[in-house]
Amino acid sequence: MTRLPGSIENVSAMQAGLVGCHSCDLLSKIKGNDHQMLQCPRCGASLHSRKTNSIARTWALVIAAFIFYVPAMVLPITNVSSLGVSQSDTIMSGVVLFIQTGSWEIALVIFVASIIVPMMKLFILVYLLISVQQKSDKRMRDRAKLYRLTEFVGRWSMVDIYVVTILIALVNLGVIADIDAGPAAFYFAAVVIVTIFAARMFDPRLIWDEMND
Repeated sequence: MTRLPGSIENVSAMQAGLVGCHSCDLLSKIKGNDHQMLQCPRCGASLHSRKTNSIARTWALVIAAFIFYVPAMVLPITNVSSLGVSQSDTIMSGVVLFIQTGSWEIALVIFVASIIVPMMKLFILVYLLISVQQKSDKRMRDRAKLYRLTEFVGRWSMVDIYVVTILIALVNLGVIADIDAGPAAFYFAAVVIVTIFAARMFDPRLIWDEMND
């Protein structure tokens, strides 16, 4: 938000004829009536006063993430073979296994990063989408903070994939023991990647549009 000289009311950058660059943060003046496609004079990136079809695209990615989340939780994420005995573990059963073996710190990290964080991101995005579509003017600052939170914590959801990768690299005992990534690893990685793109696709400037209506 900015204040125009001589004005007693706050107005948005779009109303003031300004648009910010997502790459270098330069604030540029919009020339004429073109509020959709401009080019940043400093870095050359495309400028948008609002991301095109932000709500529809974010909804599509959020729904896709929910769909991927189901097999990510239900299917095994690791397949372990040792002395002819095979065992498959889902993310949740892996958490339980770590707890039973006394490694509750690792279990807590995996539970938070692999189960709580992805669901938290998805529900926050759903809340933001619904509030914007309903043109809510309530708790705008808090909603903006929630959006920044989704961007900050999103990358840490990959910790379970890192654990599987490290285990596969370390456990290399040939016929004695073998560990492979299960099908859930693909779906879980898809959930993380799709939610990251969903957060990037959502335009947080939409939260503030109702302030000046």
